[in-house]
Amino acid sequence: MINEKSKRILILQKILRVAAILVLKKYNPKIISITGSVGKTSTKEAISAVLASKFRVRRTEKNYNNEIGLPLTIIGATSGESSLLGWFLVFLRWLWIMLAPIEYPEILVLEMGADRPGDIQYLTSFIKSNAGVITDISYSHVEYFKNIEGVAKEKGILVKELDEKGLAVLNADNEFVAKLKNQIKCNAITFGFSDQAEMRASDVCLGCAGQIGDLKGLSFKLNYKGTTIPVRLNNILAKHQIYAVLAAVSIGDGFGINLVEAGSALENFSSPVGRMNLLSGIKNTHIIDDTYNSSPTSSVAALEALGEIKSNRKIAVLGDMLELGDESKDGHRSLGDKFIAIGGDIFLAVGKRMKKAGEELEKNNFPVKNIFYFESPDEAGKKLREIMQTGDLILVKGSQGMRMEKLVEEVMSDPTQAKKLLCRQTEKWRTTGFSRSI
Repeated sequence: MINEKSKRILILQKILRVAAILVLKKYNPKIISITGSVGKTSTKEAISAVLASKFRVRRTEKNYNNEIGLPLTIIGATSGESSLLGWFLVFLRWLWIMLAPIEYPEILVLEMGADRPGDIQYLTSFIKSNAGVITDISYSHVEYFKNIEGVAKEKGILVKELDEKGLAVLNADNEFVAKLKNQIKCNAITFGFSDQAEMRASDVCLGCAGQIGDLKGLSFKLNYKGTTIPVRLNNILAKHQIYAVLAAVSIGDGFGINLVEAGSALENFSSPVGRMNLLSGIKNTHIIDDTYNSSPTSSVAALEALGEIKSNRKIAVLGDMLELGDESKDGHRSLGDKFIAIGGDIFLAVGKRMKKAGEELEKNNFPVKNIFYFESPDEAGKKLREIMQTGDLILVKGSQGMRMEKLVEEVMSDPTQAKKLLCRQTEKWRTTGFSRSI
């Protein structure tokens, strides 16, 4: 990791680390840190929604979940990018909060990314958390680790570093996360759908009265320590998004917010852009925009949601899943099997890796005329516009580097809303094209 960084970046990283340590020492906020292979951002947003009802809260913004971004979040500044003036303004911001009497957040909700071994260890070396959440451990970003056990070891550092007064919030439905409960010295709350979960969801109901246009979100029963309450999520489409809500309620409980208050705070919670959001498409269709990123776990969950919602035809437009290492072939191939299982109708594969999913469909006698292969999202978008019909429901998903949001912009009913509704809409991102070399 270190060898890949320029000397200038390393110096900046060290300066920001010291700056962040001094801010934390002065204001001593409570810190909740979140890591996991998938679901970090949605969980961060849900936790922030619950805690904001009683506390001053600051959360990680944009993709500020690394060695540079997290100190900036602690300071409350945005990146100076390649501008010396920009970084000078960051320093002035830091000086201001160190010298002036300001109202600093009571709680920081921080997302911690871990693409390579050592990432979490570095971040926890100067950010001492009061609570840690692990959402999932799977094959996302496994490329730079030897295997999934390596991913589990790295993510697990977050909760193993918590002291006896800390709180670990762990996904009981993930075998690698669940094992961590016996390896930590702090208190723990487990969450999920299984009977082993302490904060448990049951009786999930998709609020759809016949057709896609009548979709009314989800409801479920929340069970914890012998108490059961109904929870309504007006803007949530998929069962797997409930995990973020369960983690948020668990954190709320640890900070003195009862189940009813937490449920009320989450009633109108919406996932961040690019994460299972329902958009109107051309030709009176609907699009499930899940283009922020992709992994085998999140892709399977997205396909399950596609299968549960009633529609004319179910179309999946899936781009390559990157950074899977040796698991790439099996991970892509499994999505072909899943598409058959949910009763999908048309499959568009974007990228050389996703071709494995299409080949799996062919092997299982899925109609070849309903399988299409493309090298880029632009090519796929043109074909999708051609074949879309009234009442279709289209899932669009792929890893960040595949730029699948560009495809969504091509087929959404009002492209002028792209900057508001789609991910990666800054000028820098919009001028960055899809790379055929990935």
